[in-house]
Amino acid sequence: MKIGAYSFGIGDRFTRQGLYQLMAIQKAKDNGLDIIPVWNKSNREHTIIGTRPEDTRVEADNAVRALGWKDSFFVDADHINLSNVAGYITCSDFFTIDVAEYIGHPQDGSCIDSFVENNKKYLGEFEIPGIRERFLITEELLRDIADRFLFAAEKAGEIYRYIVKARGQAAFIPEVSMDEVNIPQNPVELFFILCALAGENLPLQTIAPKFTGRFNKGVDYQGDLHQFEKEFEQDLLVIDHAIREFGLPANLKLSVHSGSDKFSIYPVMGRLIRKHGKGIHVKTAGTTWLEEVIGLAAAGGKGLDLAKKIYTAAYDRREELCRPYSTVIDIDESRLPLPRMVNSWRADKFVNTLRHVPGHPDYNPGFRQLVHVGYKVAAEMGKTYYDALDKYADIIGQQVVENIWERHIRRIFFE
Repeated sequence: MKIGAYSFGIGDRFTRQGLYQLMAIQKAKDNGLDIIPVWNKSNREHTIIGTRPEDTRVEADNAVRALGWKDSFFVDADHINLSNVAGYITCSDFFTIDVAEYIGHPQDGSCIDSFVENNKKYLGEFEIPGIRERFLITEELLRDIADRFLFAAEKAGEIYRYIVKARGQAAFIPEVSMDEVNIPQNPVELFFILCALAGENLPLQTIAPKFTGRFNKGVDYQGDLHQFEKEFEQDLLVIDHAIREFGLPANLKLSVHSGSDKFSIYPVMGRLIRKHGKGIHVKTAGTTWLEEVIGLAAAGGKGLDLAKKIYTAAYDRREELCRPYSTVIDIDESRLPLPRMVNSWRADKFVNTLRHVPGHPDYNPGFRQLVHVGYKVAAEMGKTYYDALDKYADIIGQQVVENIWERHIRRIFFE
């Protein structure tokens, strides 16, 4: 089983927007571009909302059936490890193996010795075709890389083999994720990480490294665009070289994760993958949930009232809700509007404050980030929230399609 060159991870907290998400992917197809939809939802989100991995499979299958989608699609067991992968075995065919927690775990000295011995041919001045910069590889550097990443690679292999055994002959797409760490991996580290993963006989099809800069939830990338461009292009070239050196799958591609709207780096990504003829996997994560709240507010009346209740509760519980996401949000509380102010807003004011349109005078990134992490509030509303999604399905669906098509797909592939 192989995934196509371009694939798009579409997260959906409440599993109600699958059809509209697929309609956005269909728009790309209508414009001559084939994108593979990959529905993804993490174990943490299932736990908080009270859904099960099977619900995401049902959502995807129903969307595909309703739209008459004939191309391939996948359901991602998102950011899984050995503690939770079992629940995804029968309903997923894309597995994001998250090794972030294993990075930096001390490795056995003999394993490090073997890794260094097996890679001695790279000692000295090291060149990666297409990269002007030359890298000096020393035995000390190899040992340092092995000490930080070899255990994580072994765990990835262990998890992969568990999935293979549990699924039997059922094929799937393996991805390895190491983006949820504080320190980015440089090109040399990525090369030897791929070496270690190849040593685990893991037929990797996508890899999600950590890039320089911040990918905060629901808002734009924050960082040096020139540095990101350099890292992204070097990583593309590293993957090409690793495929040749280690016999990794020829369709191995970069995966760019996080719940951020990566608007400023999308054109960079698009230009570079076209330049080098490479594929890409992009995850939009929880922005569809924000479009649900935008749709409720835009509907006015009781929909707007519900959106305001969600913000009020999130504001009152902001410390609790923000704590699990402290490394991926930056909220200036002094700029958060008080609930009593928000309760006086008209629909357009609420929508414009939440919708991600950089430069709009009403847009408030702190407001958006707080609502982003506040999905637990809506989950606790239960039937009240789900009934509202049904009642205002059309207007919410319009927001979902517009968001994925106009703000994400077009920025990457058509600009």
